[in-house]
Amino acid sequence: MIALALLLQAAPMVVVDERDTLVREAPPHGAIGMSTAWRITDRVPGRAMEFRRRTLDRGAAIGAHPIAHDEVYYVLSGEGEVESDGVKRRLRAGMTAYLYDGASVGIRQMGAAPLSLIIAYPLKARTAPQ
Repeated sequence: MIALALLLQAAPMVVVDERDTLVREAPPHGAIGMSTAWRITDRVPGRAMEFRRRTLDRGAAIGAHPIAHDEVYYVLSGEGEVESDGVKRRLRAGMTAYLYDGASVGIRQMGAAPLSLIIAYPLKARTAPQ
């Protein structure tokens, strides 16, 4: 707790420019197609959550995988199909899928345009201050 208090005193906030976090890679959980990932919070010291942006190219998907936390997929643009424990729902810009701890989840791009998402979830433990 002392380390966290020192971190908060030393750095009241961290500002991240997503351009500095861009990675071109196959999506996780199956490497289905290609995507662009912005690992926005990866270098934030002392963080307690993950906040990422990912754009799935045409035909790409984050394969179904079990999650050990609640997770949120928010669609910025494009269309997709989200799956949770075998139940599938279409999503479009402005829609959010709230996914629950213990479910097997995934999402795939649909339609002509890439699927752009914000993905957020809590970490099991706060990362170490740097």
